[in-house]
Amino acid sequence: MSSTDMQYPLGIFDSGIGGLTVLKALKAKMPYQNFIYVGDTARYPYGRKSRAMIIKFSLEIAHFLVQKNVVGIVVACNTASALALPALQQHCSVPIWGVLEPGVEAASRSTKTGQVGLIATASTIASGIYQDLLAKKNLNVWAHACPMLVHLVEEGLCQSQEAELLIRYYLASCPSIDTLILGCTHYPWLKSTFQTVIGSTVHLVDSAQVVSDVVSKQYKKTPSDHLGRIVHYVTGDPFVYEHTARSIVSDDLLGDKIEKFHG
Repeated sequence: MSSTDMQYPLGIFDSGIGGLTVLKALKAKMPYQNFIYVGDTARYPYGRKSRAMIIKFSLEIAHFLVQKNVVGIVVACNTASALALPALQQHCSVPIWGVLEPGVEAASRSTKTGQVGLIATASTIASGIYQDLLAKKNLNVWAHACPMLVHLVEEGLCQSQEAELLIRYYLASCPSIDTLILGCTHYPWLKSTFQTVIGSTVHLVDSAQVVSDVVSKQYKKTPSDHLGRIVHYVTGDPFVYEHTARSIVSDDLLGDKIEKFHG
């Protein structure tokens, strides 16, 4: 079944497999919804790329999704949400959801002390957008870039000793906080290790879960008697993508097919 046969699909995109956390969360809340997922695997990770490049890539993918008749687009990438969301909202005729504002709202509701941590890619941290949104909530923010974690997830090392060692290294300078935002959609795959390292008293804000809450409440689809379908597109090698994705998600999330598209 091709994407052209799908009725009212929601589009989701990320630089790689990280956005599959968002797809998983949305699929759990919206089992009858059709989805088209795009992984920009030929150009990942976005975390060290310039603002101009990220905007260009995001607009290319959004244009592709609009051509597939999606009814909305979820930007399942914190870096793209931080740097490209205004351009996407300006140039796209369908609703666009990012992951930053839902994460900030969730952190604001969670914290009791006003001390919030943020970990994300270098580009997301450098943009300062997360920090500005949190500051507007009168929250004190410790922000730290964790550039190697995306590679670790993409290599299927989520449960490894290397993962724990790297997370301990990145969190070594973390002050006393009661809430930590996992500001990259790759990071929820490492959630249990983060909790082990930082302690059970710190609440982890999972960007995939919070954006799925927002989208599932705001988007209402005509009821269906059939479970939704999923089609994946990647800019890199579909075989490599499938091999990596299969190591961390169930087969049902891999959907009907994985196709190549040129961004």
